[in-house]
Amino acid sequence: MDTPAQTLTRTLTLRSVVLFGLAYMTPLIVLGTFGIVADSTGGAVPTAYLLALLAMLFTAHSYGKMAAAHPVAGSAYTYVRRAVDSRVGFLIGWATLLDYFFLPMVIWLIGGAYLQAQFPGVPFWVWIIGFIALTTALNVRGIKTAERVNDLLMVFQVLVIGTFVLLSLRHVLELRGAGALASTAPFADHATTLPGISAGAAIAAYSFLGFDAVTTLTEETVDPKRTMPRAILLTALIGGGIFVVVAWATQLAHPGSAFDDPSSAAFEIAKVIGGDLFSSVFLAGLVVAQFASGIAAQASTSRLLYAMGRDSVLPGRVFGRIHPRYRTPALNILLTGAVGLIALRLNVATSTSFINFGAFTAFTFVNVAVIATYFRERRAGGRPGLPGHVIAPAIGVVVDLWLLAHLDGKALTLGIAWLALGVCYLAYLTRGFRTAPPELTFDEEPRIAEPV
Repeated sequence: MDTPAQTLTRTLTLRSVVLFGLAYMTPLIVLGTFGIVADSTGGAVPTAYLLALLAMLFTAHSYGKMAAAHPVAGSAYTYVRRAVDSRVGFLIGWATLLDYFFLPMVIWLIGGAYLQAQFPGVPFWVWIIGFIALTTALNVRGIKTAERVNDLLMVFQVLVIGTFVLLSLRHVLELRGAGALASTAPFADHATTLPGISAGAAIAAYSFLGFDAVTTLTEETVDPKRTMPRAILLTALIGGGIFVVVAWATQLAHPGSAFDDPSSAAFEIAKVIGGDLFSSVFLAGLVVAQFASGIAAQASTSRLLYAMGRDSVLPGRVFGRIHPRYRTPALNILLTGAVGLIALRLNVATSTSFINFGAFTAFTFVNVAVIATYFRERRAGGRPGLPGHVIAPAIGVVVDLWLLAHLDGKALTLGIAWLALGVCYLAYLTRGFRTAPPELTFDEEPRIAEPV
């Protein structure tokens, strides 16, 4: 009997991919981390997000070019492997696993913390296992099922954000009048410094991770060479625009950075601008946002593992398998859920320290991959444009390394240790770096599986 083709199904449109990326970014995260960024910047949160947005656009541009050139799953791992070197690509994929593996866990951890704060009588493990079980079931069922749920959750999340902004502006008008809306204080005040803005931008950049995550859905996207570059830039621009506007309105409503607890600053502000009722709605919005983001994060993680398993870099019998009925990488989805159980023994600070190291490392090398592609095409007689293939990605490299340098020491230490472990595994795979990592040759346009 013939084995079913190991392929994913192309069903996602531009709108679907952008919404998936925005769900991954979790627009409400700008409020969840508002106090932390305000504390770092001295009360200039929108400036930090503007700087992070400008920085990310250069890298988003490079992701778009690589997604068009290589319309397959795998994201940074695939791009660097094909444009630079298979061994370097493996290490980028290994570093990216920090981002992809730990992000769903952090999302579930934060969601569980919110719910436990509201319902202290319910054990913390109940919330964590509930999040993992429900998101895993939706993702195993199929990307279209997860997409439909995500659409509903995104609508609610946008309504909560919009209400928060409107209540913030009403609060400002009632206290200080219409003239306060023209104030530049939210962007810079007496406590604002360049090092503070830099540190705040490094934190704020965490909120932009969704623009690169959408590339893992390339093999399930209709007309990916045209759709993916547009989806990547739109995800970064729309998400960044939301972050800046929400941060501006919130900073207007609460100037400066003085909070009882920076980690829950948005709750303080929600109660001031909307009372107890709105603070309860806001809590519901945060939990819904975490759930929606968890669906997207787990889906992306499973597809990165699928790409590495299909190339036999990870054991293909486990990671390269597709569920015969649902046409999803079900074992990888279950594995991601199992890793999420580590949240029962970790806190948010420890788990998030892994994420940005992997993200900024991947961002840097995707920019390098575009530059390498430029020289390769020139040698082949092509005429790629210098601004888009060299200048823009070179700026992206500098900016990403700058953000990487502004991570705290713990993140750098943990990230370097993980990368060192990857080097050891690579040495084993390549017999002491004498051979290339194993790779399975497959078409740029995989055969399309019929929906089941």
